[in-house]
Amino acid sequence: MRTKPDKISILNVKGRDIDRDGHGYLLDPGDWDMDVAIAIACEEGLELGIEHWAILDFMRDYFNEHEIPADARFVFSFLSDHLGQSSKKARRHFFGLFPYGYVKQACKIAGMRQPRAWSTG
Repeated sequence: MRTKPDKISILNVKGRDIDRDGHGYLLDPGDWDMDVAIAIACEEGLELGIEHWAILDFMRDYFNEHEIPADARFVFSFLSDHLGQSSKKARRHFFGLFPYGYVKQACKIAGMRQPRAWSTG
């Protein structure tokens, strides 16, 4: 279990204050909803489309089922199956959607806590 960070920031979404760490990751993944995702994506310079939402939905479903965030390889495998593409093409496509990567953008927008160490796939 991660401890609370020294620096906490607040994201206000439709009148609701959401606690985040100093890097913008949610402290409580239970605070996540679509409005929070859209607000964080805007901060990241992304406009979420259908393919972004498919990935975010997979990540949230995995988290809700397993109580841990999905490793990047599971997300890439999901995308490969979802798009009917090779793993290599799906991975390349993923980075077209989230140019700063799995941890920096996808996990943050999906409402995951900041990982200590994580394979980026």
